[in-house]
Amino acid sequence: MKTIWLNQEEKILSPTVATVGVFDGVHRGHQQLIGLVVEKARTQSLTSVVITFDRQPRQILDPTFQPQVLTTLDEKIAVVEGLGVDYFVVLPFTKETAALSARSFMQQILRDQLCVETLITGYDHRFGKNRSEGFDDYVRYGRELGMQVCRGEAVLMDGGQRTISSSVIRDLLLEGKVELMPSCLTRPYQLSGKVTQGEHIGRCLGFPTANLTLDDPCKLIPEAGVYAVWAALEGDGRVWAAMMNIGKRPTFNGQRQTLEVNLFDFEGDLYGQTLSVSFVMRLRAERFFDTPEALKTQLVEDRRMAETVLGVKER
Repeated sequence: MKTIWLNQEEKILSPTVATVGVFDGVHRGHQQLIGLVVEKARTQSLTSVVITFDRQPRQILDPTFQPQVLTTLDEKIAVVEGLGVDYFVVLPFTKETAALSARSFMQQILRDQLCVETLITGYDHRFGKNRSEGFDDYVRYGRELGMQVCRGEAVLMDGGQRTISSSVIRDLLLEGKVELMPSCLTRPYQLSGKVTQGEHIGRCLGFPTANLTLDDPCKLIPEAGVYAVWAALEGDGRVWAAMMNIGKRPTFNGQRQTLEVNLFDFEGDLYGQTLSVSFVMRLRAERFFDTPEALKTQLVEDRRMAETVLGVKER
């Protein structure tokens, strides 16, 4: 897969089948849509293209908006590449982009720059200034521009009660329901960042932790609490069973949120390294303990529960 940052000079000259969207999370619904693009392109011997933006469009429309993203751009690229796409196009979203009508967007960017012959939209996707036009309008514009326009279908969550969407997934994570992520995303939810210096409270309790500073400060952090996770270091093929605390450490009068990961049976220096954690299950809420000793007793139980959840042998 080739990644292109689109500018005015950049063009794809061969006819393409494309889809466009934010694709935050690249969840099961997105993957089904992208699968349709790849399948149709291969059937017609065309090039498959996924088009996204370098930021959340709402950041341009509302400067006060602080996004909570499910995937960084690098994570999107990695997931989309695994789906067999030929080109991943990143479109810088500017005030000028936001001002384009749907028809102008389809003509100037999709047809003239990316040679789109077939556009497959999400089941409820809208684009263009003010998002005021819908699928029937896109079909009409496509007919005028020599572009076929069709759309994908909604994908339901297991149980068939709700449609999988980025907003639903955010709500689930903010409730701590990380165990539902594989069925929504086809993979666990992850956080990644540098290991930085902390206050060494965990080490004093016998549970040394890696303090994580996220690579992307806009990445959504799940509900506060203790989680069973898998941890991996960049450039190292091994994976460690671990538990993670998200919260403000109320037992020690903490005032800011911290991300602390205790890797089981790990020995070594983690400072400055990039650590990724994959969430498996929330074990409990964060809470206040009367004494550090009471907290330590709970941490022993937390580890036991995490080992059970992760299926690793208890000490």
